[in-house]
Amino acid sequence: MNASGYFNSPWPCEDAGPARMQSPHHVAGLNLQKNERLACTTRHTWMSTMTVLGDPGEVYLMHHSALRAKWGQATTACIELIDPISLKTQCKSPRLAGGPMWPGGMAVHRNGSLLAVYGRYAHKLNRQCKLLASKKLPVNQAYNSFVILDNGFLVTKNLSDVHAAHLSVLNPDTLEIACPEIVCPEPSVARLSAAGNSVYVVGVRSIFRYVWDQSLNTLVQDLDWKFEYLKGSPNSYGWDVVLDGRDAWFMDNGAHRYQINMVHAGVKPTANRLIRVSLTNSQDHQAWPICGLPGGSITNPPLIDIQRSIVMGYDSANRHLQAWRFERDNLNLKALWQKSDFGCASHMLLFSDTAELCVNDYRRFQEQVVVLNIETGEEKARVKSGGLMQGVVFPSVGWNRDFYWSSMGRLARIHVN
Repeated sequence: MNASGYFNSPWPCEDAGPARMQSPHHVAGLNLQKNERLACTTRHTWMSTMTVLGDPGEVYLMHHSALRAKWGQATTACIELIDPISLKTQCKSPRLAGGPMWPGGMAVHRNGSLLAVYGRYAHKLNRQCKLLASKKLPVNQAYNSFVILDNGFLVTKNLSDVHAAHLSVLNPDTLEIACPEIVCPEPSVARLSAAGNSVYVVGVRSIFRYVWDQSLNTLVQDLDWKFEYLKGSPNSYGWDVVLDGRDAWFMDNGAHRYQINMVHAGVKPTANRLIRVSLTNSQDHQAWPICGLPGGSITNPPLIDIQRSIVMGYDSANRHLQAWRFERDNLNLKALWQKSDFGCASHMLLFSDTAELCVNDYRRFQEQVVVLNIETGEEKARVKSGGLMQGVVFPSVGWNRDFYWSSMGRLARIHVN
């Protein structure tokens, strides 16, 4: 499901694309054999958020400052081109203006440039990390990343659970505002998702979408597609939504007290849920508890394996990972396998060709990265990432039977030994 607004690489942006399928394009899986193990190369970083890939051998790392935010001071970000094996810096950007702190995002646009959103700024860089342009965004709040539409425009949004979400559409060549700012009907914490020229917003109470109208040269809300997922529920807001071509999938009870890990960080006393909404009819929807335990919470999306009709949900606060098989005709879920006492919280990574699911497992102030068979739950390998915090951000694939794991103050290259 590569989107035409992005550079043609295996992983040009967070989650490998704006639909957030978390599965690479045109690259083979690890294909771990019984006599093989995982090895890990790590380096310290500032607060690392993600890696993305450009041309073969190009790996870009985004990280940002954080401590200044505790004293109400502006924070900054940095983008590096790193060696794909050693992780050493080959070149890096100047400190990129940000302001309010929140993990941002970056992508390689189809025009070949690097685009980044951090704090309340958007930036354009060349592939040698030279800053070409910057744009201060309208709302004095952190903007949590962006999506690129098939028409090439960048769409970004401020993060707030109190103030209404504002969508800003930018020209990718100039970073100038491409249309009047769109004020959403409610606040939104989750990151945006997109399919084609449609933008999906998970608000704090409902999920809705906007469609690019070429004749009006702006985004227009699709008033026929909206679902109030918290109607009648005591749960808190949802996080990022996955678009599998037929349905939108996300999880709720996203309010939490994350400091260094998600364990017991839930705020609401209720269980978190997996939610499905049909992309053609928002009145066609379902919700299931992940494990039913009280105090459930997450901070990221589920994962959908279309090839095998498997959906992965989790409850990070209660350390529970759950796999279901779903039937397309009636969309009933059948429990496939589960893992209790399993500390998963990060965005995931699926090598669909080899059925290998890459997840984190936080244990006693130590993050481990695990490769599971998505059909059976069988553990194929695990390795310590070197991180002391539980990662809640973004992995990416690499170029040679490897992948990269960002976990706040640490970047790890996980590879077959």
